[in-house]
Formats: sequence, structure tokens, C-alpha cells
Amino acid sequence: MMKTPSTELDVDLGKQHIVIQRRYEALGAFNDLLIAIWFLVGSFFFLNDSLVESGTWLFIVGSAQLIIKPLIKLIGLVHVGRTFEANTSTSSDQTTRA
Repeated sequence: MMKTPSTELDVDLGKQHIVIQRRYEALGAFNDLLIAIWFLVGSFFFLNDSLVESGTWLFIVGSAQLIIKPLIKLIGLVHVGRTFEANTSTSSDQTTRA
């Protein structure tokens, strides 16, 4: 069986890449935690007739935060891409000076 070469480019940006990635992962995890809290509290609010409207608003907030999750991922990817471009231009500047 022949192994086909991967079309993906995996570039190691070192420690800076890890720091950026971990920050966005932490932000995503915090967002997930808030979503879970809104839906859990909203569910309990639905058990009491006087809190149903508040529960509905918590569900709306949680649903809106579901949109934030892919935005965090996209912003993180753009940030890493820009960092890569900055590192690449800095490396090429150093090589041309030498």
C-alpha cells in the first residue's frame, strides 16, 4: 500500500504558538462553561412558573454564546497565521542581511 503525501503544512512556531493556542483554548473552555451554566440554570427556572421568562432569556443568552465558540476558534487561527507571517518575514529579513 502506497502512502500519499499529506497536503497540509505543519509549521512549528515554537513557544509563541503554544502560548497563543493555550490562551484561545482557555477562552473557549470558559465560554463553554458559561454556556453550560446558562442552560442548567435556565432549566431549573423552567420548573417554577414565575421564573419561566427568566429561564427563556438564559436559553437565549446560552444560544447566542454558541455563536461565540466558532468565532473564538477562527480568531485564534487568524492570530496564529499572522504570527507565522510575522516570524517568516523576520526570518527572511535576517537571512538577507547575513
